[in-house]
Amino acid sequence: MIINPDNPTGMVWPRQLLHDVVGLAKKYDLFIICDEVYRNIVYNGRTNASLAELIGDVSAIVMRSISKEMPWPGARCGWLEIYNADKDADFKKYIDSIINAKMMEVCSTTLPQKVLSAILAHPEYRPFLAERVRRYERNATLAYETLTDIKGVMINRSDGTFYSTVVFEDNVISGEQTLGIDDQRVKNYIEELVLPPLANDKRFAYYLIGSYGICVVSLSSFTTGLQGF
Repeated sequence: MIINPDNPTGMVWPRQLLHDVVGLAKKYDLFIICDEVYRNIVYNGRTNASLAELIGDVSAIVMRSISKEMPWPGARCGWLEIYNADKDADFKKYIDSIINAKMMEVCSTTLPQKVLSAILAHPEYRPFLAERVRRYERNATLAYETLTDIKGVMINRSDGTFYSTVVFEDNVISGEQTLGIDDQRVKNYIEELVLPPLANDKRFAYYLIGSYGICVVSLSSFTTGLQGF
């Protein structure tokens, strides 16, 4: 499974690394699932290869969506692109089971599907997307430059998506630390949320929003032993 560009680190996979993963899948008779939802949100001079360019005769599923590129609240329309289903009977059976399950759904994203081709073909779409990408690049650079020299934290430079990941070094945060909260009602509420057992980075996230109104997602929520946001 591949997420390219990656959520939540903002890493853009090098073309050679994607090529190597396809080679491993071919060698061990595996299929690939690739999330390319942020396919067109890449910056800092990076280029982003699509799995379709490298897949050859390996079976694969690529996931795409309009929900990240377009400012259309609620229009979370996504789709699957299937490669080489005809080359593997087991993979074809798996794909058919997905399609059959989707056919039973009653809430189709009809409107986004109908207008998608018109949006993508509109002459203003590419300039609009380019401006959004430049804004993400500015914000990502600001976040990196602001946090990179702070003692006790590590941050990668995001080259894609609109995420960056900050990791706390060992023993920087603990289950006893707090931040000052002026509003007593908010303080009481936060203190109810941070009762153990709770990951230290989740405790940090709760105190940060209670104290400063800044909302972050704890890194431990991504099924990792690392602490951060």
